[in-house]
Formats: sequence, structure tokens, C-alpha cells
Amino acid sequence: MSLRVLFLLFISVALVTCRSGASADINRIDLSHQAEALIQQFAGTLKPQLQKALKTGDPAHAIEVCAHKAPALAEKLSAQSGWIIRRVSLKPRNHRTAVPDAWETSVLKDFNRWNASGTDAKKLIASRIQDGNFRYMKAQIVKPLCLLCHGKRISPEIAQALKKYYPQDKATGYDLGEVRGAFSLSRSLAKKDKRQRGGSGA
Repeated sequence: MSLRVLFLLFISVALVTCRSGASADINRIDLSHQAEALIQQFAGTLKPQLQKALKTGDPAHAIEVCAHKAPALAEKLSAQSGWIIRRVSLKPRNHRTAVPDAWETSVLKDFNRWNASGTDAKKLIASRIQDGNFRYMKAQIVKPLCLLCHGKRISPEIAQALKKYYPQDKATGYDLGEVRGAFSLSRSLAKKDKRQRGGSGA
């Protein structure tokens, strides 16, 4: 085989590799946009419901709303989108759904370090491909509304409601601007590939 043929073969392999890599990057960006849109939809739906509950004059009612509405909303969006949508924390409130796995724990610790060093909250994002799934996490930052149920000064009424709905609650004692947890989403790449080959997924 001549040097010219070898050179052309090398160039062909390099081009295929570059195209494959570019495709993977585009897919990852696309998946990140999908995850971000779902997070915005989740937060944009739940927050008004919590605000409405608070306007009733009974802050403890917001705990009830969060206990029932948030899991139902996550399940609904997961069923509609094909993603698994969770909220996780190093200090979980709901021990049935919010306890992080090994990767989520590592990312949450990174978020805490980055946040303490002054990193813009909007940049507290992580993603990876693991076991055939695309995973995406975005930090939840403590805002003024959050302090009512997650701060250091909890009213007796809210404390009682937390004990009722979340007997193992650890999600209090936060200051404004701290990371209190994260949205954690995952999606099977195999399912996505199947739809791209002509599946009927929405």
C-alpha cells in the first residue's frame, strides 16, 4: 500500500471520527436544553402553587402543597417526557425520593464548593453519560421564599407541618444564597436513539 493511499485512509478515518464526535456533542447539547426546559416547567408550575398557598395566611398549607403537588408533578412530567425527574439534597426533606446516589452526592458537594467560592448560581450545572443514560443536574439556590420552610428560623406552625409530612426532615438551617439541593434528570440514550431511527415517541 502506497504512502498516498495510507494518507487518504488516515484522513478518511479522522473525518469520520470528527463527525461522530461533533454529533455526540450536538446530542449532548440538545439533551441539556431538554433537561433545562423541563426544570423550568417544573419550577414554573410549582412556585405559583406555593405562592398561592402562602397567600391563604396559613404557611403550613404550603408544606402540604409541596408534599403532594411536587411528587405528582415530577411523575407527570416524567411520564410525558421520557425523562426521570427528581430533586435531591445532601439534607433531604423527603427520604423516599430526595436521597442522592453516589454521583449526585459528588456533584452536590462540588456545587457547595463552587457556590462558596463565588461561582454564579446559573453555572452550577453538571452532566455526564453513565450506563447508557444522559444525566443532568442543576443546583437549587435558597431564595427569600425558601427561608420560610428551609431557613434557620422556622415558625412553630411550619415545624409542626414538617414533622407531620416529613418526619425525617433535614432540609432546614439554610442561609440565603446557599445550595439546598438540585434538580436531577436522566434519560436513556437507547430510547432516544430508537426514536431517531423512526420510533413514534413524542
